[in-house]
Amino acid sequence: MTQRSGTRSLRILMAGGGVAGQALAFWLTRGGHQVTVVERFPALRATGTQVDLRGQGIEAVRRMGLLDEVRSQLVDEKGVAFVDARGKAKATIMANTSGQGRQTLTSEYEIMRGDLVRILNDATKHDAEYVFGKSVDGFEQDEHKVVAHFSDGSSGEFDLLVGADGQGSRIRRAILPEGFDPYWRVGIHMAYWFVPRIASDSDIRDTYMAPGGRQIMRRSHNPTETQVYFVLREESEEASAIHREPVERQQEFWARRFRDAGWQTERFIDGMKTSPFFYSQEIAQVRTDTWSKGRVVLAGDAAHCASPYSGMGVSGGLVGAYVLADEINRHPDDLPTALANYDTVLRPFVNEIQAEVNPRLLRIGMPMTQRAIDAFLAVTSVATALRIPDLAARFSKEDRGGDWQLPDRPELRAA
Repeated sequence: MTQRSGTRSLRILMAGGGVAGQALAFWLTRGGHQVTVVERFPALRATGTQVDLRGQGIEAVRRMGLLDEVRSQLVDEKGVAFVDARGKAKATIMANTSGQGRQTLTSEYEIMRGDLVRILNDATKHDAEYVFGKSVDGFEQDEHKVVAHFSDGSSGEFDLLVGADGQGSRIRRAILPEGFDPYWRVGIHMAYWFVPRIASDSDIRDTYMAPGGRQIMRRSHNPTETQVYFVLREESEEASAIHREPVERQQEFWARRFRDAGWQTERFIDGMKTSPFFYSQEIAQVRTDTWSKGRVVLAGDAAHCASPYSGMGVSGGLVGAYVLADEINRHPDDLPTALANYDTVLRPFVNEIQAEVNPRLLRIGMPMTQRAIDAFLAVTSVATALRIPDLAARFSKEDRGGDWQLPDRPELRAA
């Protein structure tokens, strides 16, 4: 890492050591800045389920020089099957591996979140300072500096504070007007965990629908583990509140809602109790009119969470990190201009990927009655028999994110 001649080295504090935070640290340290990453978990949070890279996100990883490492860790998921209660595939949509057009439900670049986090950490840990088991509890700022107050009682002075602390960002809450709700909800909830893999778990992702707006997905990422996703279409105070309850209460909620769903539900609920990983969340997007205030700026899901249904959550974080770092590296002596440009350049891309989430289409894919489920499977079966999804993907002119392109900065590319 070398600092470009004549540029100012900034002291930058990153609140959050996930995908966006580490990607931003990667580019900022290459701009010669002193980056400190504080992560509230006691160690690198290399957990989570399968994520995908698409469109501009793949290009962002390529520019980091990390595409070969990502390729070496890819999950072999060949496509998505819609199955009935006996587990029989009624329709299968394969991944588009042609290198042309648009990705299907399965991306050509599927990777476990933990593996991606480790790749990014290996690329940044020698240049950025990482502090685990610590969080930013508050801050104050003026035109010259921002002073952060940490959970251990200490404080630190920085030129810039970046809130890369996820969908529930505390930094975002501090810079937005009191009472402002940044969440755009679609009335859908999701929980995911791991169970032991069995012989019938293939490299095709299975999707099963049960009456009551319930959906179960199963996908396997290694020889011993299978991922389980329970998805629920429900608009109730109980469903929205359950994600803030203790894990035991969350698991009771999901078991109760899905107990009679059929297929392999009993196996999945039993496996929930011994899973090394469990997470429950409401599907929502983060939408705000501003991503910065003074010397504090938001990145990744804290700024513009697009939700899992966009297919661009991780890619959006990688792209946003590239754009924000580019503007800071080009304007280290003029942060107001850098942060304003960040918003101007990235906003069209964010608007595009968030628009991918259409509540009406989501409801069609999560029918409430068995008759609607049968109709969905019948139509999907005919469409796949005619290869309509495959042909539509191959001949699509653009992937998710539209024709928006990453700014081309040769000086920012990794060697």
